[in-house]
Amino acid sequence: MNALEFRRSIPRYALLKLAGPRLPGLYTSRASPIHLCEVPQPRLPSGRWARVAPILTGICGSDLATLCARGSPYLAPLTSMPFIMGHEVVGRVTEVGGAVSGLQEGDRVVLHPALGCRARGIDPPCRACAERRDALCRNVTRGDISSGIQTGYCRDTGGGFGGSLVAHESQLYRVPDEISDESAVLIEPFACALHGALKVSLGAGDTALVMGCGAIGLLTIAALRAMRCAARIIAAARYDHQRAHALRLGADEVLESRGPIHERYAAWAAALDAEVLEPQLGKPPVIGGASAAFDCVASGESIDDCLRFTRGAGTVVLIGMPGVPRGIDWTPLWYKELSLRAAYAYGPERLADGERETFDIAIELMREWGSKLGDLVGKPFELGDYRAALRCALNTGRSGVAKTVFAVEQ
Repeated sequence: MNALEFRRSIPRYALLKLAGPRLPGLYTSRASPIHLCEVPQPRLPSGRWARVAPILTGICGSDLATLCARGSPYLAPLTSMPFIMGHEVVGRVTEVGGAVSGLQEGDRVVLHPALGCRARGIDPPCRACAERRDALCRNVTRGDISSGIQTGYCRDTGGGFGGSLVAHESQLYRVPDEISDESAVLIEPFACALHGALKVSLGAGDTALVMGCGAIGLLTIAALRAMRCAARIIAAARYDHQRAHALRLGADEVLESRGPIHERYAAWAAALDAEVLEPQLGKPPVIGGASAAFDCVASGESIDDCLRFTRGAGTVVLIGMPGVPRGIDWTPLWYKELSLRAAYAYGPERLADGERETFDIAIELMREWGSKLGDLVGKPFELGDYRAALRCALNTGRSGVAKTVFAVEQ
């Protein structure tokens, strides 16, 4: 089958790390660690696994961080080489293991990519998996398959950037007929955004700051509104298409995230009931601000800005994958007694009517929000045109596309 295979190379990583920002063309050149090639289909590890043919696969920010050497090496030992990327997947079941229940060939499914104890055939499960928090599994380097925190980072599973992948029955969720493929491919990142949005309880008197209006930022705005959040939502965006999407999905106001810091901070302070003080050195201190800030950029600057523009006793939620950000002054965290929360993947969510899985909530909400969210998806690229797809995803300001996807050949 055709697939985009990732192979780690320390010299290549160093080249991209040092020269990439100055020579962005390197990311899609022969220096890139990802290449289109013919590879064997992955085998079913056990009778509780199924084979899935991807229909659409999204390019995630974490994929781009890995390809461009922008991420942290922290997770490298939790992967296995070579791997086929792609974990934002809607596809069809083409083969079912003999012990699989509840699935049949032809079912349209979305992938819950976490590779926890159930997928690895480990019993009894670790504490996290026993609590249905598979994304926090202790055993991601053990079991029936190779190391990998998720499908798309494990050499034995394949991934959405290929013609076939395998998934444990617990990882596959049927997609209702009324949800289009373009909406269904967003269910996984929408679940991530929901997981972050549900970290904080906000009421009508509160203000939420959503830092960054890439795909995750826009989905976070949608998640807050879909869960009937009555707080005022202020978003910070870089591009016109992001501003339009943010307002359409429920933001009350969209601020400019670029420009001179004194102009930017003055506009943010006016919108967020904050006061910007004159600094003696460095960036200005800020008093007051949002009840909660959701960082969906994960740069040093964005995290630092969130800490400054969150009011005393407020909460900062890290939804974007931070890598190794620099330039963060942690003094506001201490001085304002802020709560710092992290939102990785998904898990059981505690709602007023009981506990439910994030993916179940995301699929239910997508029935109502699918027509609005599907507009975030750009025209699909074929795998053979992957360099153009990566350029589109890396240059969203030029392309005007919030979510770049592959249409995978069957």
